[in-house]
Amino acid sequence: MPIDPSKVGLEGGPVLRSWTAKDCLLYALGVGAGTDELEFSSEKNQKVLPTFAVIVGGGGVPYREIGSFNPALVVHGEEAIEVYQPIPPEGTVKSQGRIGGIYDKAKGALVVLESISRDAKTQEPLFKTVRGLFLRGEGGFGGERGPSGPRNVPPDRKPDAEVRYGTRPEQALLYRLSGDMNPLHSDPEFARRGGFDRPILHGLCTYGFTGRALLHTLCGSDPARFRSMEGRFSKPVYPGESLIVSMWVDGGEAIFRTTNDDGDIVLDQGRCTFQV
Repeated sequence: MPIDPSKVGLEGGPVLRSWTAKDCLLYALGVGAGTDELEFSSEKNQKVLPTFAVIVGGGGVPYREIGSFNPALVVHGEEAIEVYQPIPPEGTVKSQGRIGGIYDKAKGALVVLESISRDAKTQEPLFKTVRGLFLRGEGGFGGERGPSGPRNVPPDRKPDAEVRYGTRPEQALLYRLSGDMNPLHSDPEFARRGGFDRPILHGLCTYGFTGRALLHTLCGSDPARFRSMEGRFSKPVYPGESLIVSMWVDGGEAIFRTTNDDGDIVLDQGRCTFQV
């Protein structure tokens, strides 16, 4: 069955997802937090990185109802989160999802998945995730092309802040323990079959490194001030490379982008909102 654009708006779920303090610590280590961020990387006065929402959120979306496609040809294109209150170190959420959009991009289909997660006990919303997946080879079904062109373009001046983080050669092996066990990030032979010299870093790991830089620079390391983050993955990162996060700040909003050692943009069209 080809991709079916009539599935836009289709809801699924709800589904439950629980996590522990150790899950939060493992995620923090997976996105580079260390001895200078003990409030996130140890249990003493533990806080949770806002981007942990990408690990426990996103549930309840009727993804398989959009039609047939080859999962091996799916590329993670975009990711956005909205965080309504700090994520607790332990908890359970009930997530309700929907198909937010299906767009015909000729060479592929762009599918937008939206999910809102609520505290399972209080029913208060904790966070929302929006994920854009590009299904290679599934275009040409006659649907709307959807939004196109650049967005969140940095102003024509030097960034107001820049943060450089180094990733470790084993970074992907550590990050995958948070749930994404795709061999593209661990198996050299599998990575070569996919056209890469060696295993690549998870896009959401790059997203987490970037989120740390935004949290510490814009929010004074306080998750309660972090509101939202969105960005588009534009180029793979190899474990061991450095990530440079550049920010252009205007009040409670910042445009950002992340580059690698060679100056190539790896996370583009970024926007973060926060409490001043």
